[in-house]
Order: sequence, then structure tokens, then C-alpha cells
Amino acid sequence: MKAHTYSAHIEPSPEGGYWSQVPSLPGCFSQGETIEETIQMTKEAIGLYLEGAAAEGREIPEESEMSMNVRIPVSC
Repeated sequence: MKAHTYSAHIEPSPEGGYWSQVPSLPGCFSQGETIEETIQMTKEAIGLYLEGAAAEGREIPEESEMSMNVRIPVSC
């Protein structure tokens, strides 16, 4: 069994809690009340996405994005 690694973007939701998206898997997103719950729900969403792609005979996408975190000090 091959392991896949994907980047997920997690942001606060305006309604409360957090939402996530996986850019390399179009339409793969999730949400949760806490960051930890959002991470867990995102892992489940990725698993379901990959299962669905395999069942439909679609190619399993590889990570297509390189990302980094940048912290910029701002004096206001």
C-alpha cells in the first residue's frame, strides 16, 4: 500500500470553528470546532476522496503544491 502526503490549509471560519481545504484534491474540504477536530476531519475527508477516486478508476493525485509559512513582523 502506498502512502500519500497532502498539504491542507486550515483557517478560522467566520461562523466559528475552522475549515480546511486540500488544494491538490479538488473539492476536498472539511470543518471542525477546534483545530484538532478539523485536522481529524480533514484526514477522514482525504481518505474518502482517495477511496472514491480508486472506486471510480480515477488516478490518485499526487501533491502538486509546495507551500511554506512566512512570518512577517508588523509594527502598528
